[in-house]
Amino acid sequence: MSKILPEKYRHPYDFNEKYEKSAVYFSMEFAIDQSLKIYSGGLGFLAGSHMRSAYDLKQNLIGIGILWKKGYYDQYRKEDLSMGSLFIDKNYSFLEDTNIRFTIKINNCDVWVKAYYLNPKTFGTVPMFFLSTDVPENDYLARSTTFKLYDSDPSAKIAQTMVLGLGGAKLLDALDYEPDIYHLNEAHAVSCVFHLYNKYKSVEKIKEKMVFTTHTPEEAGNEKHDINLLDKLSFFDGIPLDKVREITGIYDNTFNHTLVGLRLSHNANGVSKLHGEVSREMWKDFPGICPITHITNAQNKKYWVDPWLDEAFKAKDRAALISRKKRLKTKLFEVVADQTGKIFDPEVLTIVWARRFAEYKRPDLITRDLERFKNLLANTEQPVQIIFAGKPYPMDYNAIHIFDNLTYMSTNIKNMAVLVGHELKLSRQLKKGADVWLNNPRVTREASGTSGMTAAMNGAINFSTNDGWVREFKDLNKTQNSFVLPIVDHLLPTYQQDQMDLNNLYQMLENDILPLYYKKPEKWWDLVETSMKQIVPYFDSDRMVDEYYKKLYK
Repeated sequence: MSKILPEKYRHPYDFNEKYEKSAVYFSMEFAIDQSLKIYSGGLGFLAGSHMRSAYDLKQNLIGIGILWKKGYYDQYRKEDLSMGSLFIDKNYSFLEDTNIRFTIKINNCDVWVKAYYLNPKTFGTVPMFFLSTDVPENDYLARSTTFKLYDSDPSAKIAQTMVLGLGGAKLLDALDYEPDIYHLNEAHAVSCVFHLYNKYKSVEKIKEKMVFTTHTPEEAGNEKHDINLLDKLSFFDGIPLDKVREITGIYDNTFNHTLVGLRLSHNANGVSKLHGEVSREMWKDFPGICPITHITNAQNKKYWVDPWLDEAFKAKDRAALISRKKRLKTKLFEVVADQTGKIFDPEVLTIVWARRFAEYKRPDLITRDLERFKNLLANTEQPVQIIFAGKPYPMDYNAIHIFDNLTYMSTNIKNMAVLVGHELKLSRQLKKGADVWLNNPRVTREASGTSGMTAAMNGAINFSTNDGWVREFKDLNKTQNSFVLPIVDHLLPTYQQDQMDLNNLYQMLENDILPLYYKKPEKWWDLVETSMKQIVPYFDSDRMVDEYYKKLYK
């Protein structure tokens, strides 16, 4: 096996000597560009920034993912304004067919996998490979394995993770490529360890190569399956169950994917300082796990920031900064008008809540005191505009219900908008056009979150509960750079936590944020400039990918 890639897939640069060790990054989703729809939310946004910064820093890294034929889904509004999901075939002329084909066993049947290549020069990423089972040699069931990101059928989703793990490891063999490091971004690709065991016959050799990033802040959230179901689906690459138990230390019937990732790696990390602490506490009683450090998530500034806004900020030209911010708001409001028929005002404070729609992120929290919410939006002395956007998981009917409720509520409120199509393009527009970036997950539930980082790069002020990366942003700096709610006792019943956070949110908004924006505009722009100054370099993914080499790949 070679230590270098075949010539046509090599990096278009000489490696920086700090990053010469070869590594492969496995992820179920990557948000690389608006045109490549193979991501659902934050995990993909993070992975996309990682690939871009690794290219910018000239690292010896490649990415392996899956080419989802129908993507995640296309979000639209039905005739009655409720949310709909479309699963449309996607085609990508910029991906190259490698003509590499091989089989993996799924449910004891041979399934053909083919690999596509994304040239680094297309979007400014490291070399990337995407796997697909959509080939004529497969029957429909096998072909459909790589149709939809995160299939709702449990067995189908397991099969998808096997394409990433076993298929990704087999792809490296087909390339005759022997990397030093296998980096699993979440536990989806953990099946690759069984291919590696068949290859090396040594758990120690696997541990030498494996590193693992966990994104889940609570034990219950880690994916688990019946070990016999996994065995039936050929997850263990032909290794007998007794040997699997010996390799993984799983002696009951519950196969915990994260636990196996932690046991078979030599290093692991949480994705914020707080999440690292939580993870060490969570796993400390489990024998055989590797050390868990933390590498705080970050985003690629070069991709996300508005260059003219950034130029005005660097030139310390406040007039140009304010002028560009208003222009960015106007451009966002063209999208609002197009989708909702509402005309927003660039002079008015604009709050944006936009990210994956999930119950613990509480997208509708600010609306739960309806009278207070309506009074807020009816205030003409200190007016407010609010925009919501995000994609619920298409089978998460509770989250879809919340999305629809917000849409119906907005029909009678002229300065409230709910947008569909929250993908990379709209996400950038929202961050560039927001004055206040609202983020209110229940504390301890958000491992990191990253959306507020790129909002801050674009002159938005973070308004958040004290969780994930925001805690570091606040604590790393003595000067105020954001509005962060006081921490409520997370052991209280959730409805009490929600009520306390809601009250604190309104107090801070009404007593601090609105008066600052309208009555002390100079101080508002001082705060904006402080936030823009303090968000980089720490929350730029160049720092993050450097730390992965220094802390995880060592």
